[in-house]
Amino acid sequence: MFRTAAIACVAGLSIAAVTPHAIAGGTTLTSQRIVTGLARPVFVTAAPGDTSRIFIVEQRSGSTGRIRIFDLNTNLLLSTPFLSRSVSTSSEQGLLGMAFHPDYATNGYFFINYTNSSGNTVIARYQVNASNPNVADSGSATTVLTISQPYSNHNGGMIAFGPDGYLYIGTGDGGSGGDPGNRAQDITSQFLGKMLRIDVDSLPYSIPTDNPFVGVTGDDEIWAYGLRNPWRFSFDRGTGDMYIADVGQNAWEEVDVQPAGSAGGENYGWRCYEGDHTYNTSGCPGSGTMVFPVHEYSHGGSPYRCSITGGYVYRGAAIPDLQGSYFFGEYCSNQIWSFRWDGGGGITELQDRTSELAPNAGSIASISGFGEDANGNLYVCDLGGEVFAIRADAPTGACCVGTVCVTIPQSNCDAGGGTYMGDFVECTADICLPNETCDGDCDGDGVVDVNDVLELLGQFGGPGDCDTNGDGIIGVDDLLAQIGNWGAC
Repeated sequence: MFRTAAIACVAGLSIAAVTPHAIAGGTTLTSQRIVTGLARPVFVTAAPGDTSRIFIVEQRSGSTGRIRIFDLNTNLLLSTPFLSRSVSTSSEQGLLGMAFHPDYATNGYFFINYTNSSGNTVIARYQVNASNPNVADSGSATTVLTISQPYSNHNGGMIAFGPDGYLYIGTGDGGSGGDPGNRAQDITSQFLGKMLRIDVDSLPYSIPTDNPFVGVTGDDEIWAYGLRNPWRFSFDRGTGDMYIADVGQNAWEEVDVQPAGSAGGENYGWRCYEGDHTYNTSGCPGSGTMVFPVHEYSHGGSPYRCSITGGYVYRGAAIPDLQGSYFFGEYCSNQIWSFRWDGGGGITELQDRTSELAPNAGSIASISGFGEDANGNLYVCDLGGEVFAIRADAPTGACCVGTVCVTIPQSNCDAGGGTYMGDFVECTADICLPNETCDGDCDGDGVVDVNDVLELLGQFGGPGDCDTNGDGIIGVDDLLAQIGNWGAC
């Protein structure tokens, strides 16, 4: 989790009355608050293929952690929790993660990560209620794995299924400060400070045969190590690459990327390094054996930065030019950024999205997590109890309300009974004035004059614009109508 008791979903992205701005020529973004009044939301997810619901993980309310359902069709938060369970409540403890089995539609299995009454991490499997898809079977719990926690902070908490169908579990280094037990670098009989990878298609779980330490010195469950507190990690649904946001000690925050083709076994450096910088290299292997972040940022500044919150690579269809952009945030400063990984050791297009994503209601406060729905749309939540959706900002154009022109989105224009003149159409002095014409006004300038007579004579005896009576022939009747309407219409 975060540095102190910091868990929150990227909750406060506002739309406010702030004029949005396009980033690097791309689609202008905004955010809309969809839920408020939650208890410390920390994560948003969806069941595979389920485009009608998102599931929101609440860290704890008192000693109860809950999973809530938000209906995307009705825009309502269901009153009955999907799941409630008792959790420990010290520091960063609680209900911290959730992952649906890839075959959830068939087997109904999902997994949670929480801290139990002893403060230890528990990975448990549950099953959905057979008769009600909006409620889990609370009696179906089966413990998958328990990990002893020496302190109440740095619990990790994220779990996710990779493209390979295996369950990945991010664990913190056990807490306190500076990893006093050197747990993150210890790969024998030590699951803390790691990325674990296990097969949970049946229980007890099994070890994938291609895990990097199978048959060699090291715990078979370990996929990667050298992590301080991965809050959070995610897989790019387009490429399979894994992005890990690892919370630093007191100076540097970092984002690590593990390519989809990795064989595992990476050492991400903690406690030897904090970001790219030495922290405590006593007894550490050479830096050439470690993988360093693709991005880091320092603590401090204004607004004050202190703890990273990892997000997702955007792969939705609604905003094509965002494809491949990784979103992440900052717990203390409430900032949100995006970048694109260059496929190697660096990034491109680092953008500060904070002001662009100012919300329509509420405010960003203690960003704790991001999430995505089944369509790849992104969400943010905060410890203040709010969840926001990141969306493309609606284009604006000229809207005529009577003879008054205003520049607003079409939906606002339609709702106010106006006439929308088109996206990006600008208000001009006469755009909303009546377009008056009258019989004999051949050129449509609102005045019947000699120019119209000359045009009529040029069309005389045939069809033309001066056909006032609609008989298809320009004749004397049309000329008489012209004379009768002489002057302004």
